Amino acid sequence: MTSGDAFFDEDPSARASWRLAVLMGANARTYKFALGDALLDLAGQGREEVTLAELAAPYSLSMVRHLAEAPQAPVHVSVSDTDFLAVARNESEETLASGRPSEQLLEAAQRSMPGMVMQKFHNLRGVPGVPHRFYELRGSGRRRTVLLTPELRGIALSEQGESLRGELNARWHIVESSFAAGVGRGVVQAGMLVDSAHELLLDKRRRRPVARVSEALIGFQHGRCLICSELIVPLGEAVVDHVFPYAMMVRFESVGSWHGPDLDALWNLAPAHRACNSAKTDTPPDRHLRARLALRNEAIMRSPEPLRQTLRLSLGRSLGTGSAHDWNRVFSEIMTL
Repeated sequence: MTSGDAFFDEDPSARASWRLAVLMGANARTYKFALGDALLDLAGQGREEVTLAELAAPYSLSMVRHLAEAPQAPVHVSVSDTDFLAVARNESEETLASGRPSEQLLEAAQRSMPGMVMQKFHNLRGVPGVPHRFYELRGSGRRRTVLLTPELRGIALSEQGESLRGELNARWHIVESSFAAGVGRGVVQAGMLVDSAHELLLDKRRRRPVARVSEALIGFQHGRCLICSELIVPLGEAVVDHVFPYAMMVRFESVGSWHGPDLDALWNLAPAHRACNSAKTDTPPDRHLRARLALRNEAIMRSPEPLRQTLRLSLGRSLGTGSAHDWNRVFSEIMTL
């Protein structure tokens, strides 16, 4: 199966469709992540069909738990009293105390989900929806059921299932950081900071940890080591590699003559197997590895802010549109330094 989508065509599978939806779909609010989390949880139990109420329970509980830590919509967005987010705020104390959604919260979730997040989950901006479907809503009213498709069950129960959960949660935290109260669009414009020593992404303005670098980036690499192209399973085994060796910059800076971009920035970092990373030398990457990095970075440039802005700030106008072609041109220029 091919789609004409460069990211999907690298790995034409249900996994790639899921990653398109989670990593590259629009994020006006975080409902998509709560739904994705609930879908992976239920499908991971081997469930083939659930009632809408059974899906709404983990969905609404996840929303309340995240809402207690960070905003789930941009701070400038007004929320009516009947909005699901408003209900979630009002019902959060009872829900968190009991560990299960209150009756009012569960009812609000069942009312809002079919016409809101469940309609939009598979959509991408400006293009047709993702090639695979992960659920089908059946019936009407209180008797509605949700069919969990074989494609969803396949990815949830696969060896990459845990990685997909980690990617979703990392993306959720990144989007939350761009919604943070008192920051507005600040983190979007400022991008994110990398703490290389601890392999963390930080909110650049508040210097707070947001997500692990490996979990934030691995989905854009289809769960694979950028060096050998084999799966990294489990994801906890990944280390973060400087594709263009950091030693290049250090060596030139020692004589005051490094004129290239920061090699300790997100665009140059990639999850890799520990063994592959250890076997690397301080020589620049070959053309095959540069091509894989270009495709990975092109995928990040398709994702909503703030990761896209983080890459853009590192390269400035020289990056062009951020296509793989533009990245390969930038890499060729670095090779001549």
